[in-house]
Amino acid sequence: MGFSLKNLSSLLNVAIQYKASDIHIRTNEAPCLRIRGELVPIQTKIFSTEDIADIIQILGADKDIFKELSQKNEVDGSFSIEDVCRVRFNIFRCIGQFGIVLRVINTQVPKLEDLELAKVISKIALQKRGLILVTGATGSGKSTTLAAMINHINENRGSHIITIEDPVEYLHSQKMSRISQREVGKDTDNFNSGLRAALRQDPDIISIGEMRDPETVEIALKAAETGHVVFSTLHTTNTLTTIGRIISMFPSHVQADARKRLSENLYAIIGQRMLPGKNGKIVIAQEIMVNSPGIRDCIAGKDDLSRIPSIITQGAGKSTNGGQTFDQHIMHLFQKGFITKEVALESVASQSDFIQKLTVE
Repeated sequence: MGFSLKNLSSLLNVAIQYKASDIHIRTNEAPCLRIRGELVPIQTKIFSTEDIADIIQILGADKDIFKELSQKNEVDGSFSIEDVCRVRFNIFRCIGQFGIVLRVINTQVPKLEDLELAKVISKIALQKRGLILVTGATGSGKSTTLAAMINHINENRGSHIITIEDPVEYLHSQKMSRISQREVGKDTDNFNSGLRAALRQDPDIISIGEMRDPETVEIALKAAETGHVVFSTLHTTNTLTTIGRIISMFPSHVQADARKRLSENLYAIIGQRMLPGKNGKIVIAQEIMVNSPGIRDCIAGKDDLSRIPSIITQGAGKSTNGGQTFDQHIMHLFQKGFITKEVALESVASQSDFIQKLTVE
């Protein structure tokens, strides 16, 4: 008897029960769940080649999935089971066999208050122009934070929001705003063509799943320059690496101009890390950079980029800025009892500064 949709539903329900973020499936192995950042094998049958083929067929029921795999060797997509959840999947070849990773997506679009993020995030979400980036490693919750910010706009403003995603994850309902969600490969050929078309679709807000190449960055900057809000994500670790990554995408002879454009149109960078919290919970630590005259000078090249963390530190908590460094937020999480001292020390950039602040306080 083959692997059925009912079997897949049962596996997903187990993942939801244990609050797993991902499911790893490979030929001739038992599946693993990523729980609180760790891969944990679950006691179930070993998946045969036939089982894997059945799962792939279920996930790719709306397209010729095996033909696509023969041409690309890896395929991204999304899949939904009513009353269970949505998943984002990646199917790939590994030593001649297929592997599958499923990202479990709650059908309920998250709210900012439920994520317990800094209050300034809601202010950032409601800006009316500029480039807003959510950054962090894979699995750091970028998509969730971005979805919550889009949902916040949807609940508070009558705007046209266009999202370009690969694949579509959270499904937004129409509230105060009109949301046009476009999936790469289904609704548009690629990010760049979808982004170029978005500029002709009377958008107020454009959300791009990821900044992947110079052309995407160029069009996103152009959209911000023409008075739109542009949201996107990058796989970078903090504000400095994010700015450096964007600048490095441009040829050297136009980088000075790129820095000037970025300094004028970048509104905020929200960097995220997942930390192990107390009682087995995962805690999100955030670095929040809101552009200011001092930061603008650093990006433009009038001052050194390395000054940005100190500018964020000095502006933390001020109504004109509201930003915070990772170290400041980690100290806050420790003082509020969300993380242990050991986790805090392992996570801060400067252990000596952290210890010194504890001693002073």
